[in-house]
Amino acid sequence: MARLLGKNQHMTSLPTALPLTAILSALPEEQHGLLEQLQDARRQTVAGRDFWSGQLHGQQVVLALSRIGKVSASLTAAVLIGHFGASRIVFTGVAGGLAPGVQVGDVVVAQDFLQHDLDASPLFPRYEVPLYGRALFACDAALSALLADAARQALIPGATTGLPLPAGARVHHGLIASGDQFIASAVGSAALQSALHAAGHEVLAVEMEGAAVAQVCADYGVPFAAMRTISDRADDTAHIDFPRFVTEVASRYALAIVNELLHSLPAR
Repeated sequence: MARLLGKNQHMTSLPTALPLTAILSALPEEQHGLLEQLQDARRQTVAGRDFWSGQLHGQQVVLALSRIGKVSASLTAAVLIGHFGASRIVFTGVAGGLAPGVQVGDVVVAQDFLQHDLDASPLFPRYEVPLYGRALFACDAALSALLADAARQALIPGATTGLPLPAGARVHHGLIASGDQFIASAVGSAALQSALHAAGHEVLAVEMEGAAVAQVCADYGVPFAAMRTISDRADDTAHIDFPRFVTEVASRYALAIVNELLHSLPAR
């Protein structure tokens, strides 16, 4: 029962909580450097995962590793929102390039996600998530625009980020496909691209977690944005290129781009 205010008493508003930005990646290498920068770092273990809370560039953040695959990613996203109260989620990581012109060293900022291995036909159209009536889950437009700007700033030749940029590295914006499969052959890549194209989906890149996080964020109404550095062309050399690229290149991309993004986010 609420306490009645006396004649000379005034209602004071509670302080507004600062927004909490969750930075999510699948692998430790994809967050290399971020944890070292975290101020007032506090670790908490939930659902067998370590979550690190603190401050980066004046922003309240929580760092987390989703592990690999859609189930692990969706669980981690749900914990970030339900347990930590994340105001927004940003995913950083790597992907295989599918579309022509999406080359190793480029960055793809997601506009939408779909699950390329989801097929509940004939009950539902291929790729459509049952009972949702759609195959695509959109990222937050405003947050994605900030992330794309951060990526462009980091990829400017001669920028202070010190990224090992290949000639002509570009930032793309469009559809990314997720599935519980590491695409590592030219034949498999071509077949996947052909099937998606036949369904009207022009996909830029392929990875293993983003669509699951996008769906969880849509369910909770939490803004989501994702960037993927292209580590390979999802062909027969993918298994060779991937480990070295993640360690030597993608981790530096993620650090530089996330730093740029956090500087651009409103403090409240």
